Amino acid sequence: MTVAPPRGTPKPPAPALAGLDGSARSALDAAVAGLKGRKADWAKVSIPARIALLDELIHGFLKIADRWSAACQKAEGLDPTHPSAGEEALVGPYFVLRNLRLLKKSLQGIAAHGRPKVPGPVVTLPGGQVSARVFPQDLWDRLFYTGVTAEVWMEPGVTASSLPETQAVAYRQKDAGGVCLVLGAGNVSSIGPMDALYKLFVEDRVVVYKVHPVNVYLGPLLEEGFRALVDRGFLRQVYGGAAEGAYLCRHPDVDEIHITGSDKTYEAIVFGPGADGEERKRENRPIVTKPISAELGNVSPVIVVPGPWSAGDLAYQAENLVTMLTNNAGFNCNATRVIVTDAGWSQREAFLGKVKELLARVPTRRAYYPGAGDRYEAFLAQHPEAELFGETEGDRLAWALIPGLDATRRDEICYTTEAFAGLFAETPIAAPSVPEFLARAVTFANESLWGTLNATLLVHPKSLADRGVAQAFEKAVADLRYGTVAINHWAAIGYGLVVTPWGAFPGHDRTDIQSGTGIVHNTLMFSRVEKSVVRAPFRVFPKPVWFATHRTAHRLTPMLSRFEAAPSLAKLPGIFGLALRG
Repeated sequence: MTVAPPRGTPKPPAPALAGLDGSARSALDAAVAGLKGRKADWAKVSIPARIALLDELIHGFLKIADRWSAACQKAEGLDPTHPSAGEEALVGPYFVLRNLRLLKKSLQGIAAHGRPKVPGPVVTLPGGQVSARVFPQDLWDRLFYTGVTAEVWMEPGVTASSLPETQAVAYRQKDAGGVCLVLGAGNVSSIGPMDALYKLFVEDRVVVYKVHPVNVYLGPLLEEGFRALVDRGFLRQVYGGAAEGAYLCRHPDVDEIHITGSDKTYEAIVFGPGADGEERKRENRPIVTKPISAELGNVSPVIVVPGPWSAGDLAYQAENLVTMLTNNAGFNCNATRVIVTDAGWSQREAFLGKVKELLARVPTRRAYYPGAGDRYEAFLAQHPEAELFGETEGDRLAWALIPGLDATRRDEICYTTEAFAGLFAETPIAAPSVPEFLARAVTFANESLWGTLNATLLVHPKSLADRGVAQAFEKAVADLRYGTVAINHWAAIGYGLVVTPWGAFPGHDRTDIQSGTGIVHNTLMFSRVEKSVVRAPFRVFPKPVWFATHRTAHRLTPMLSRFEAAPSLAKLPGIFGLALRG
């Protein structure tokens, strides 16, 4: 059973429980009751049966892929004939189909070996931590992600010999099952479905999935994609705003919760809304004590390591950086918020100049996410010197860059608050050498910027040819307290690879949750993860399909979705033909 989605344009969720009528409450109760009756059965579903289910899901989501991306393009005001529209096929159907394929591969590994197969070496790092190479997974990854590798660093205490015991724990230590409430996010259409898949296939929970009001229009399509699970009673979709979400969070038959959203939403769930909730937070008196995992926001840094960049390097990395801001109109928890530069770098102004030139050329986007205009104006009110690119017209906001911030200010809004709009800042840090710059930049990111979700470093290979710089760089990678650290690619790749765990750096207390707690994606099913480290070449050819300047993305990304559903050599010529023209 589902609660019927509201008609018309979705509105921001209500702040409290008021207005939840009896019919809505009874429908939510029925959805949870059905799942409660099936949670033990899901825990008993065999590996071969789950693999067959994943095949059905791949078929179901492939069937809706084109309609899914078209619905998002329409809702976000994107021209389907413009390359920028291609991102919706990428961040929606492609990611989900890749997730399903990799889950199937992992279950095949469990069937054969008792756990998913780690494709690369497992090594002990100089600091004693264990790192597992998880990407590339196969030939297809090597073809599509040229030169990219990814490692998962485990928590201290995990050894190379004990690592296998941290994988697929839910499959080796069976319990009675459970009902998990997944509160889907509204900004990226794959978030909710992939969160649901994680809870089902990695943590062995049945799922009540509440579609977010912002993309409620996707509800019927997603239910069609999830049909294999819905028909068997292992997943139920429901609709509504904060009232319905709060009711489900406190429902006695909901055993645990996963949320992707803001820290404020998390706090409202755990401690309650308003002044009473703030007081309970101060006193650490939660009103919801059941297990909660959460992927929340971040003031995401990009640390630019000074080096001998050519004109082509400056142009390429400007494209890279501008993409990190303008993708999805800036409504990403991993969007660039603060560029950290070396104040003494001779090419700093030239690099920023390239960034500004490109910002002026990238078309503005509809600010479709609730509250974007108010957040944007709050930043501009504190920084009237902000440089604007494009025009603010109607529901479209000009891109905004606030350069030259003071790194020592702890009360700077750009450091303490996630803009969640098309706005970012630049902070120069003075240092006598590149190794010292790296050390100071890491300290700044760890101690002054809010959140621990992801960080990106840009470093030229000639810089790393210097042994001292290379050692300082590896120390920076180790010292950054972020759940994903990416080198030369936007850290969002840690989300999109799907095999890499995605979530905050561990250790946040519920009274200071910041970027959250727990992980998702993680198709190799590690249970003791500290962070993911993704490494990429300084420049990649063909141009990454997610770049804002890509010329064929709207034609290419649907082909990538179809490839993930059924990889085949026969599909490669068409894909690479478009990729080379990007």
